[in-house]
Amino acid sequence: MIGAVVLAAGASTRYGRPKQWELLPAVLERLDLCGLGEIVVVEGAHSLADSPVRVVHCADWARGPGASLRCGLAALGNSVTHAVVVLADGPELDPRAVARVLEHRGGAEVLAASYDGTRNHPVVLARSVWATIPDQGTRALDPLLVDCRDLDPPGDVDVPRG
Repeated sequence: MIGAVVLAAGASTRYGRPKQWELLPAVLERLDLCGLGEIVVVEGAHSLADSPVRVVHCADWARGPGASLRCGLAALGNSVTHAVVVLADGPELDPRAVARVLEHRGGAEVLAASYDGTRNHPVVLARSVWATIPDQGTRALDPLLVDCRDLDPPGDVDVPRG
């Protein structure tokens, strides 16, 4: 089974308010189109109690994205073999990018979408690497890049739009 971890634990200091409350619904809506077996959202600095999917709290969220990712991975069921990792502040996530990266999961334990040569999300992690996630998160891992240049990247919203 394929699961997903949505990282939503940050403090949103540049945004000025909890951006997860505004951007997470769009990310979850797009993940819902992917037919994944299980989705977990990781909260930290801000509560996400009203989420339509399971939310896990990461007390160590300030240590870095890897701490939040480890919390999310630990919450996935034993039948999950691979985890799709996305950010709560990437509201333009393209379900086709998720499908494309997943198509290559037999070729590597760590995969990431690439848009015009730039590494981005979604990231896919085989269960075999979950225990090795450093505090820096997936940025510290060397993924197989999957070409998604014909698709729009998910975005990374750090300041309010308009």
